[in-house]
Amino acid sequence: MKKTALLSLLIGTFLVASGCSPGPVTQGAGGSLASAASGVKTVVVGTGTSFPNICFIDENGKLTGYDVELIREIDRRLPDYEFELKTFEFKNLLLSLETSKIDLIAHQMEVNEERKAKFLFNDEAYNIFPNKVVVRQDNNEVRSIEDLKGKKLIVTATSNAAVLAEKWNKEHGNPINIVYTGTGEDANAQIKSGRVDATISTQFAIDFLNKSVDAQLKTVGEPLSNSKVYYILRKDATELKQRIDEALREIKADGTLAKLSTEWLGGDYTVEQ
Repeated sequence: MKKTALLSLLIGTFLVASGCSPGPVTQGAGGSLASAASGVKTVVVGTGTSFPNICFIDENGKLTGYDVELIREIDRRLPDYEFELKTFEFKNLLLSLETSKIDLIAHQMEVNEERKAKFLFNDEAYNIFPNKVVVRQDNNEVRSIEDLKGKKLIVTATSNAAVLAEKWNKEHGNPINIVYTGTGEDANAQIKSGRVDATISTQFAIDFLNKSVDAQLKTVGEPLSNSKVYYILRKDATELKQRIDEALREIKADGTLAKLSTEWLGGDYTVEQ
């Protein structure tokens, strides 16, 4: 049987013992897809702790969110695999996959050419969401990305928001001052304090932040992209990719995916809006 309950206990124990932001949730032996004596293959999944409603630590010290609970659902449906969740700063996820510390990334990852050159994406998108410019609720000057010319836009390093911002900036003569950060919390704090003007995020994340920590943010303008979200694996993980896609198709077909999206994201983001 799966070790979900034990994993939750380990998370809480680690948080209490460390007294700081969470590191790895499970230590494991790295991303080797090692087979136990029972023949069950271990898959180490890299995720984060600071994406609201997606992968975060709740008030009880439990790692949870849409991406986390979906991995747990896939785990239940693939008895020949054991999925272990390990947390990292977002900026370290791709390197951890490349160096085989993990086998899979579950952190709202989108396709871009640089990632495709190095890694393998599964076929079944498990989330589709619009990326928008985000500003303080009292900011009435910025109504679209065009209004950010000469202003500061903060994005998490290596994120798809960063890719979107860099692409738009390059195509328009680099009028925006792009500022990089390691965490979403820092981006939100800098916008609220007025040190930067905007970021790029999703409506469901902003709704959560406004409700949970009074972030005082809002989305503006048209979507910069409608992004499809996938899992990222190493190039040689074709069998694992195929099994994950099989599980996802089943989870979509019986309505579980839409239910998880509605529960965590406030709507069915498994179809285009």
